[in-house]
Amino acid sequence: MKRAVIGLSGGMDSTGLLLKLLADGYSVSCLSFNYGQKHVIEIELAQKNIQYLTKMRHQLNHKIIDLTSLVALFHSALTSGEIEVPEGHYEENQMKQTVVPNRNAIFSSILYGWALSISAKENCEVVVALGVHSGDHAIYPDCRPEFYDAIEMAHNIGNWGSERISYYLPYLQGNKKTILLDSLDSCHKLSLDFDRIFANTITSYSPDSDGRSSGKTGSDIERILAFNDVGRKDPIVYINDWSHVLQHALTVEKEYQEIIK
Repeated sequence: MKRAVIGLSGGMDSTGLLLKLLADGYSVSCLSFNYGQKHVIEIELAQKNIQYLTKMRHQLNHKIIDLTSLVALFHSALTSGEIEVPEGHYEENQMKQTVVPNRNAIFSSILYGWALSISAKENCEVVVALGVHSGDHAIYPDCRPEFYDAIEMAHNIGNWGSERISYYLPYLQGNKKTILLDSLDSCHKLSLDFDRIFANTITSYSPDSDGRSSGKTGSDIERILAFNDVGRKDPIVYINDWSHVLQHALTVEKEYQEIIK
């Protein structure tokens, strides 16, 4: 049995990657991080998908790590009540406010340590799987290929047994459209309900008290455009109807492309 550990946020990227791992025959251990994010509902949604996948007889387990004590240390729109999550195109400069300092280095280190422990206990090779993609590169430096090249080298130097651990980043040069197309294929292979799974994900950084997305933050717009690109309606519930949020996303994208010409 192939083994993997995955950072499962509850967003569409990591959920799509989880589906890919299962379709490729991996036994998967999932780790979610509660770091005081405003969209912490994503963990609850991840749990719903874990329950569904387990019911469908897929071999995986899920743990949640409490990192909420770190909130006071981080200056980010995702964790601070004093900073509003910006709206607009997901590659606009103001989206840098959503960067959580050193987040992926922290998460990757924990995942790598878990992978080493699983490798030692089960005497196997383990991949550390993350759903980072090219759409993140402009704003999030800890989603870029050179970051993972460097951090993997550091982990290799700093640990015994690292020769049996490797990073698995299949979407690093892809985007959200890539992930959705891959997920459709994975769901077909696994006889899973694509809409049910992605209804239990969230991409918005500032959902309302009912967990609904506004459709206006950069992450929302990137997601909406990806679903439109693959010819599907997003199954999550937005504050406004699908036609409204789609038109808004298309308008924002058009205006941004005109600006950068």
